[in-house]
Amino acid sequence: MSGIASWFDWFALLSLIVLWVGYTVFAYRKGQTTACLASVLALYRRDWMYRLLGRDNRIADASLLSSLRASVSFFASTSILVMAGLITGIAASEEAVGVLSTMPFVTTYTRELWELKVLVMLIIFVYTFFEFTWSLRLYNFTCVLMGSAPLMHDISGNKTEQKVFADKAGHILTLAANHFNYGLRAYYFALATLSWFIHPSIFIISTIMVVVILYRREFHSKVLDALSVSERE
Repeated sequence: MSGIASWFDWFALLSLIVLWVGYTVFAYRKGQTTACLASVLALYRRDWMYRLLGRDNRIADASLLSSLRASVSFFASTSILVMAGLITGIAASEEAVGVLSTMPFVTTYTRELWELKVLVMLIIFVYTFFEFTWSLRLYNFTCVLMGSAPLMHDISGNKTEQKVFADKAGHILTLAANHFNYGLRAYYFALATLSWFIHPSIFIISTIMVVVILYRREFHSKVLDALSVSERE
């Protein structure tokens, strides 16, 4: 395998794996003790399910859930299309390498190296497909929970039953959102991987930039401040 890519290429690929996995673990642990988009929205989802119990007409809730499912379905379908394009790219390796070889600063100059990089991209989008489809199934499970939600007059005064339903349905919704987030995060890293076709150093820089962008958006964004204002007051 060492003849396929240089040590710098392998180092860049290792950097992607370490930064991706490292940030995922870091964001999960930090989110347990610090306000972030995931933790704050989890509270809103629980409140949403609690308020759903007070509505006899739940058409608006079903419409909102349908919108969430549609966005996940769109990305799942897009992942299939991207995978088809990448498989085509492997089949057209010689033509692709011929085009890249005419560009300055491009280090992807052999068929084997091209196929390796495309294969990495393909693995990433296979992962995104599994994340999006599981997220979609979790949203389907939430539909079942919402359909079985008791009416408020049936459990009026029973705060325990209300809380149990809201916690359960909100938790499933949060799991669905988390897996959608994992898939979307993979898209960001896949875009960074595109720069690997130019040069490994640009690939490493792009990956670091993705981590910085994700961190700022999840922990220090203006939307987080807006969502958290009610908790601080």
